[in-house]
Amino acid sequence: MGLFTGIAIYLTIWWTLLFAILPLGVVSHAEAGIDKGDGGDPGAPVNPNLKRKFFTTTWISAIVFAVLWVVVQYHLVPLPNVFGPK
Repeated sequence: MGLFTGIAIYLTIWWTLLFAILPLGVVSHAEAGIDKGDGGDPGAPVNPNLKRKFFTTTWISAIVFAVLWVVVQYHLVPLPNVFGPK
């Protein structure tokens, strides 16, 4: 796996996990009983904790990528040869 491919795979894993982690632990204004006033969405989170979720996404992505890298590097799962036999 080359450097560019590794970066592209890591960013894909990171982006996918971000959307899986974003809704965890979120309390909306409606659930908290806070009136948002005119024009505010009652489903908006009270405190989204984005910085914490970005850090969580980063280290979980690093672990997932490391496992994937070991599987590919040591041929633990046989992958098909895309370009045909050598």
